[in-house]
Amino acid sequence: MCGLAGIMDLRGQRPIDPERLAAMSARIAHRGPDGSGSHVEPGLGLVHRRLAIIDLAGGAQPMANAAGTIRIVFNGEIYNFKALMDDLAGRGHRFATRCDTEAIVHGWAEWGEGVLDRLRGMFAFALWDAGRGQLILARDRIGEKPLYYAVTPAGELVFASEISGVLAALPETPPLDPQAVENYFAYGYVPDPKSIFRGIAKLAPGELLVAGRGAGAPAVRQYWDVPLGDSPAMTAASLEEELRARLDAATRMRMVSDVPLGAFLSGGVDSGGVVAMMAGASARPVVTCSIAFEEAAFDESRYAAMVAERYGTAHHRMTVGIDAGGLIDRLAGVYGEPFADSSALPTYLVSGLARRHVTVALTGDGGDESFAGYRRHAFHLREEQLKARFPEALRRPVFGALAAAWPKLDWAPRWLRGKATCEALASDWIGGYGRAVSAIPAGLRHRLYSPDFRRQLDGYDAIEVFREHGKAVAGADPLARVQYLDFKTWLPGGMLTKVDRASMAHGLELRPPLLDHELVAWAMSLPASCKVEGFAGKAILKRALAPLLPHELLHRPKMGFSIPLADWLRGALAGRCTALAEGSALAASGLFDTAAIRRLVTEHRRGTRDHARALWALIMFEAFLEGPAAGAGLPQVTP
Repeated sequence: MCGLAGIMDLRGQRPIDPERLAAMSARIAHRGPDGSGSHVEPGLGLVHRRLAIIDLAGGAQPMANAAGTIRIVFNGEIYNFKALMDDLAGRGHRFATRCDTEAIVHGWAEWGEGVLDRLRGMFAFALWDAGRGQLILARDRIGEKPLYYAVTPAGELVFASEISGVLAALPETPPLDPQAVENYFAYGYVPDPKSIFRGIAKLAPGELLVAGRGAGAPAVRQYWDVPLGDSPAMTAASLEEELRARLDAATRMRMVSDVPLGAFLSGGVDSGGVVAMMAGASARPVVTCSIAFEEAAFDESRYAAMVAERYGTAHHRMTVGIDAGGLIDRLAGVYGEPFADSSALPTYLVSGLARRHVTVALTGDGGDESFAGYRRHAFHLREEQLKARFPEALRRPVFGALAAAWPKLDWAPRWLRGKATCEALASDWIGGYGRAVSAIPAGLRHRLYSPDFRRQLDGYDAIEVFREHGKAVAGADPLARVQYLDFKTWLPGGMLTKVDRASMAHGLELRPPLLDHELVAWAMSLPASCKVEGFAGKAILKRALAPLLPHELLHRPKMGFSIPLADWLRGALAGRCTALAEGSALAASGLFDTAAIRRLVTEHRRGTRDHARALWALIMFEAFLEGPAAGAGLPQVTP
């Protein structure tokens, strides 16, 4: 796990300023505390920061072949690198290291872009092929590792693992992208390929970029997409056995490490299953780390303790209190873009805890996406099944009228909160799912925006992100469609961004077995009936893990990795809420209606409405404006 950055002259071979490269390297130093390296030649500069995991003595980068015609900077892990090296050795290749990076270098020489189809792991890399005069940027299939890039007015391609590295190479901080601002307040993050800054993009999962001198703008294309395959013809018992075998294999290959290795243990099904597999593959007690909360309603630590006791792990626990809210400004710097998932806070803290004991940790990330574990998956499936019983000409006006009349009852039991359900039933599948995942509903977003900013958006709505991805799966079954949307948006933009930045801020590598791309492809081929039973998800995963985990853990209500945000915002963070509308960077930006923000704060503090997600999104955006966006231009209305 590392950090990379670089500059390529797209017009010729103009000299690359080493001071710019050094500034880029400094911005991503936390990703690689064990070493740094660089390569500069006419028209090209590459830098690398290393977190040493495999071949501690021989894995320095940039790494080249013997002739120096292929050179790479790489971030990630290739879990099948030994098999690739054996294959390549049989074809006459000779290796100077036992590092996975070198497998990519020789694989490129042998297969070109075809090497991407053979890589099993998480990665982002920049590879210079001098023979072809091309620079290749590539990102792994699922999007575990990030890669930002921009083309400057001077005709340079600049790129880095984090957006701060790209900003370090630019003469000034670009203005904010108004559509990205709207996307952030809709989803709580900025979905790929946009970034919050105009002109800086993210390479999306499963994409590669090819840049050549004098070849014009770099070309971006997709080499892999989430498959929606046919269901395997197997019995339920055989499917469960197959799932255990696949998870076991994915876990074992992620346990290869030359440094101390452990696991995050949240107390949920996914991380519990990963720890169970690790325990079966390890002769030593697995090191596990978890977070506890002072508020019992948010505390899963006793379930984590059940798994730790069952498998005799070396367990470490940290209790998080309301004072953790003081990390807000630190988190803004860690993420570089506005990021409103409040679970980033405990993720940052558990990463720090884990780094005291290990350098690599396995996680349970990906189980909800692959096996439909979120509540919204089951509700969406049932809503779509209900929609099919009503003609559209009747469904839209009837449920639309009910949605308009139904009050928003944040305080009421879930079964009384029918407004969102009626809105979903009146919508098409994309609109319904968009409402289910939105951080701030569209109506509230537009009330929060200033008239000037609404004019700047010119009618743009963040639901267009879903509509664009939805074109690829219009004919798929209802559950597969929304799982696909999660893999294209929430997983890389939200979940994996959260864990990558939080862990790398501490120099910790995280590996999620449940996101092995072969396991994902197999899981996506399963019918909805294997995943959702009634209104509960992950059915097949729970059955497969029943012999390995406590029954109470498997069948308890889903909690999620969350913090008591609503209460914190009425308590220790109430002052920060109040300040949002008065004298803050948020108020000074001109993007918001400060009266609307004041109403939001007042309603939340009085307890008449729960605006926790919206207020947290505003707080994190303010912290972004005061930190990473300092000096950036704000969206302006064109006269």
